[in-house]
Amino acid sequence: MEKNPAILSVEASIIDLPTIRPHKLSMATMMKQTMVIIKITSTDGIIGWGESTTIGGMTYGPESPESMKLTVDQYISPLLIGKDATNINVLMHEINRNVKGNTFTKAGIETALLDSQGKRLGVSVAELFGGSINSKLPVLWTLASGNTEKDIEEAKHLIKINRHDTFKLKIGSNEPKKDVVHVVAIKKALGENIRITVDINQAWNEYTAKIWIKVLQDNGIDLIEQPIIKTNFDGLARLTEYFHVPIMADEAVATTEDAMKLCKIRGGSVFAIKIMKTGGLYNAAKIAGMAEASDIGLYGGTMLEGTIGSVASAHIFSTFTNLSWGTELFGPMLLTDDIVTNPMVFKDCKLELPKGPGLGIEVDEDKLNHYKRK
Repeated sequence: MEKNPAILSVEASIIDLPTIRPHKLSMATMMKQTMVIIKITSTDGIIGWGESTTIGGMTYGPESPESMKLTVDQYISPLLIGKDATNINVLMHEINRNVKGNTFTKAGIETALLDSQGKRLGVSVAELFGGSINSKLPVLWTLASGNTEKDIEEAKHLIKINRHDTFKLKIGSNEPKKDVVHVVAIKKALGENIRITVDINQAWNEYTAKIWIKVLQDNGIDLIEQPIIKTNFDGLARLTEYFHVPIMADEAVATTEDAMKLCKIRGGSVFAIKIMKTGGLYNAAKIAGMAEASDIGLYGGTMLEGTIGSVASAHIFSTFTNLSWGTELFGPMLLTDDIVTNPMVFKDCKLELPKGPGLGIEVDEDKLNHYKRK
């Protein structure tokens, strides 16, 4: 009987890719995107690629690019070398048993394992999960210059060329009244047919949220994302019940355990799923199942990953039955260069799932080495 291929090497590289403009969030302003690219090579010659990406160093969460590389090199790689490359469940179980937390790192590793197995079997990652329901996913754009007129001008241009018809605004770094005036002005300028979502990035307390969500709701804003601190689950449930504008849990719904608690108390009428938060595609699928059973809508979130992470997310999101709020997988469009030879296709307000085995993308290793942190 032929022996299954074994894992030969697990490499983690930190790369810094330039962005088209500064990207302003409530907790940081990004001037570039830093990602950890995972390369897993097996004895059958197959190479799988994954990506672990966070925002703003450690301002978003406890993992940084440097800590992710260290975790792969020192803790995860020794667990994988020499093991059966085809049994992803066993490999991830072993990692979860020996490495606590570190969901961003685990997402990149799991993606590389899935990419390898898809290539090995000649099927896409989506097919490993039963197949895509939609091969084209709606994708919004974040207006993050912080300047009202500039944001309106940018949005109108993107609407005119039919690249986006839904926009997200990141607020929370200013005094609430100033932020809300900014949002309302943009909504009025773009009109009622253009969907506007607001991400407060946990910046408000529950009292402030009650005052200002009312104003946003009255002015036709379509979705309110994570207005309060992620640990206030009951507060999210109270806001969900209090307003008719949908409240979305983002940072609050990271793990499967978070999702279970929020489903029980209806802490949010929409969940933002991000494979970095969940620790990979398998857990993302589990949370999607819980949300569906609880009549909670889904939104395909991003950590502004590059092409590898965005494509991995797109594969699993394409299998969801209740992706009623589309996706925000625009990360690659923020970059001035890429490390893949076949970039994602964004057309008519949607992204197209790449065809081909595994993730369906090819990495340009010369470009990877060019942008690799020395």
